[in-house]
Formats: sequence, C-alpha cells, structure tokens
Amino acid sequence: MSHHDAPLPTREELQALITKPMAPRLKTVSLALAILGLVIFVAGAAMGEERAWRAWHVNWLYFTVIASAGVMLSAVQRITTARWSRSVIRLAEANVAFLPVAFVMLLVSLFGKSHIFPWVHEPPTQAEKLLWLNPTFWTIRGIVVFAIITWLSVWFTYSAVRLDVGVLPEWGANWAKGLRARMRAGFGEERRELHSTHSLQGRLAVFLALAFGFGWVMLSWDLSMSVDPHFQSTMYGWQFFMGGWLCTIMLLAMLTRFWRNQMGAQHVITETHFHDIGKLAFAFTAFWGYLTFSQLLVIWYGNFAEETHFFRLRLTEPWTSLTLAVGILSFVVPFFGLLGKFPKVYTPTMTVFALSSLLGIWVHRYLEIYPVLYLNTPSAPPIGIWEVGIFLGYLGTWGFCYLSFMDAFPRMRVFLMTSKYRDEVQVPCDPKTMEPLPAHE
Repeated sequence: MSHHDAPLPTREELQALITKPMAPRLKTVSLALAILGLVIFVAGAAMGEERAWRAWHVNWLYFTVIASAGVMLSAVQRITTARWSRSVIRLAEANVAFLPVAFVMLLVSLFGKSHIFPWVHEPPTQAEKLLWLNPTFWTIRGIVVFAIITWLSVWFTYSAVRLDVGVLPEWGANWAKGLRARMRAGFGEERRELHSTHSLQGRLAVFLALAFGFGWVMLSWDLSMSVDPHFQSTMYGWQFFMGGWLCTIMLLAMLTRFWRNQMGAQHVITETHFHDIGKLAFAFTAFWGYLTFSQLLVIWYGNFAEETHFFRLRLTEPWTSLTLAVGILSFVVPFFGLLGKFPKVYTPTMTVFALSSLLGIWVHRYLEIYPVLYLNTPSAPPIGIWEVGIFLGYLGTWGFCYLSFMDAFPRMRVFLMTSKYRDEVQVPCDPKTMEPLPAHE
C-alpha cells in the first residue's frame, strides 16, 4: 500500500490540525514589508523616478503570474481528478487571495504606462502594431483579460473551499466570517454537494485553463514583450507563463514543508508528497529550459535583425552576467540538482533548488523589461533601492494576502479526504438524479 492510499485521519483529527494557531508575527512582518514597499514606490513616483514605476511593473509580472499559476495548478488537479494532492493543494490554491489585490496593482501600472512603455511616446510605424498598441485598446484589453482570469480563479477556489467550510465547525479570522456564513447557507446533503461541486468545478477548471493559457500569452505580449515594440516571438507567451508555472511548483515545495511543521501534519503530508512535488519541479524545470532554448535556437537560426537584437542586447555588457545567471539559476542548478530522489525529499536541498529557480525567474522578468529601457547604461544594471524595496513590498503584500487566506479558511481539503463518498468522483453522478453519468459526459 502506498503512502497516498494509507488510512487518513478522521474529520475531527484533521480539524484539530488545520485550526492550530499561526504565529501572528508572520502577518505583521508581511504587512510591514508591504507598507515599506508602497512608501518607497509612492516616494519614487512623487519624485518622478521612472525606475520606481518600472520596478513596480517587473514585480507585478513576477508575483502575479505565480499566484495565478497556483490556482491553475489546483484546476489541473480537478481536470485529472487527482487524489494524491488532496492534503496539499489548498497550499497552492491560497495564492488566489493575492489576485484581487494584483488587479488593483495592475491599474497602477496601466495608469503609469508612459513611464514604462516607450511606444506611448514613440508609436510604432507598422499599421498593425499601431492598432494593437493603441493606448485605449491596450488598456481595456489588459483590464478585461486579467479580470476574467481573476474572476474564474476566485470562483473556482470559492467552490473548493465551500465544501470544507460546509462540513466543519465555525473557525477562522473574523474578516471572512460573512464569507463562511454564505458558504454554509444552503449547504445540502453531503453526497449531493460532492457531485454538484465536482461537476461545477469540472467546467470552471476547463474555462480557467483556457483563460490562463490564452490570457497570460496576451498579457505577456502587452505587458512584457511590447516594452520592445520592434521585437516579436510566437514562443514568448509560452515561455513567460511557464516560468510562473515552474515558480508556483517550487513555491509549493517550500510551503508544504512549512505548513507540515506548522500544523504538525507529518502523518498527512508525507515524504511521498515531497517526492511527487519534487518530480513536478524537475519535469517543469526541463520543460522551461526546452522552451527557452527553443526560442533562442529559432531566433539564432533565422538570423533576422528584428529578432536577434533581443538576445544580442542581453548578451552584451552590462547585462551578460545576469542573462547567464538566468540559465544557471533556473535550469542548470535545479535540473542537475533534482535528478535523484534524495534532493527532492530532503528539505535543505529542495529549498536551495526552489529558491534558485525563484530567483532566476525574477532576474528573467527584470531582463524582459530593463535592458531595452536602459540601452546606454555604462557600467552596471540599475538595481538599487527602487528594485529591492518594491520587491520586498510585493513579497510582503503576497505574504499578507496568502496568510490572511490561510488564517480564515480550512488549510486542507478536509471534505475530499474524509467523506465516505469521496471516491465517487472517479465515476461522476448527475447531482439531480444521483445516477452515474455516461463515460463521455
């Protein structure tokens, strides 16, 4: 019998685990960092410092796609009807709390687009790009696309959390008391709720997958690739959102260890979970490296000036070291480091490789934006108080949102771990008649 098939604790035992108090200083530190970053950004914007706007935008791209990918990872578990992840997937799902805040942060970037995007001052000469980068069309497009991603992500997570809130006693932070009451209102018989929610989530997960893939491709074109309006690559969007996907898996590898210790859940979150998440981290490290190299290879082989200048700029000083660091931190170190089982399950090594990948992708986001805006930088890349301070602000904002969610809602999928009907989702039923559905449905 595998660890995943081992008997799980009862609902009461899980309730005791997930309601253990969290150290309040974590939220306090996160809130302090968020305020610090906001003060630094506001000060920079008031001083007319364009680097403050650009650092704001780099960090929005970095943190938001990771948070969005966390919910998408949960949706993938529903699409595949996965059972192995029921005790850990809520740790990724909780990223949803950052997305509404990120929507407001996006409005700030769109408001300050003249400080970030050169085409605002020098419109492109090609008719197609002139139409696509029309400021009004561009702004509306960004708002609508990210609003759809956020709406579907929140709806999907709400439906998942509702099952757990519906079968557990009242618990959690006061700010979400009304939300929890709304989730309980009209909560019916357990078996019927299981199948109706499973059916709803099946549809939501597919729509979210389409919105995530297509939406982040469009957002990457508009909010990242268009900083250099003379460059275009059909693989850019894929490589962009897969960087966020890789980061959310690396982040989950660290969060599972943190919450396992925080809740004392060593018998629920096992070494097998560490190994499975580590295998995902290794696989998508390889896939991200494949996409990155494929984009480079096609551009190098085609040798068109409108494409090669993108890499040529980033492989000349002062950007060369950072460009090489992206490949080393995001691919070489985690790929070769995670070849065996031991580094995947041993917490110190997995943490090092996860942090390496997370840092490498941040540098990648930085290099997507900064080099074309600082073509005449003589000596060193501009990294200072604006970049570091605003990064810490985003980190604190994400941390505060994430911890607030985990302090207000069940930290595991208790319903799907304890319901006697839980394995019926493998053969879905019509929630009205409770008759099994044909396989094609």
